[in-house]
Amino acid sequence: LVNEAALIAARQNRKVVTMHDFEVAKDKVIMGAERKSMMLSDAEKRTTAYHEAGHALVAVMLPEADPLHKVTIIPRGMALGLTMQLPLDDKHSYSKNYLKAQLSILMAGRIAEEMFLQQSTTGAGNDIERATDLARKMVCEWGMSELGPLSFGKKEEQIFLGREIAQHRDYSEETALKIDEQVRKFVDEGYRVARGIIEKHRDALVRIAEALLEREILDGAEVKALIDGQNLTPMSTSNKPKPPSGDSQQVIKPEGGLRIPPIMDGGESPHPA
Repeated sequence: LVNEAALIAARQNRKVVTMHDFEVAKDKVIMGAERKSMMLSDAEKRTTAYHEAGHALVAVMLPEADPLHKVTIIPRGMALGLTMQLPLDDKHSYSKNYLKAQLSILMAGRIAEEMFLQQSTTGAGNDIERATDLARKMVCEWGMSELGPLSFGKKEEQIFLGREIAQHRDYSEETALKIDEQVRKFVDEGYRVARGIIEKHRDALVRIAEALLEREILDGAEVKALIDGQNLTPMSTSNKPKPPSGDSQQVIKPEGGLRIPPIMDGGESPHPA
């Protein structure tokens, strides 16, 4: 993380690493590098904005979930947008209520698409896969379903490589049907909770989505302000490049640290080695 922050500062010809550099480095390490070269159509941006707004709204409204850190519609890695949560403390085990909240958050993106755009897209594919896998683990590994504290499906691991290569089915066909029923019950419950929250706060979700289309990135405090009906501070337009005139080619200079907070006078300054 420190090395990445130092590289970011060096790219802007600065000899001092600021907290802004650490923030950008943290987002790159956790969420992946921004794919600014990936061009999205207006329709795809709008779909992504409402999808991520659904995740963000439900994440804020559920007290069992981790605090919302940031939501963006800038493509990162293989994702067109991301909603990022950060826990307050290190967690080594998870409660059933926390896991059910995660299911609701995962379902919220698809629900927002259905309610506001009247469509279902492939963007929710990874959310559905993660939700199904989480619900199955709640049933088969962690004993959180109505089937009781039982483990289903013995894992066979390769001794030398230490990785899972197969799962032995040690239960009957009747039990398999019950497992599928419990998995669906967990996912459906998460879907219902998320849909109830979105229906109750429709206007807030629209404000979040429109703000994402304008700003592309919102932090947790800004999302909470939008849910409370507050207006965000207008964006500064001084840093935007002027449109090219005539047939001349536009040359965009680096920002040169315009978004970097100034260093306080009297602070430490770098010295040559």
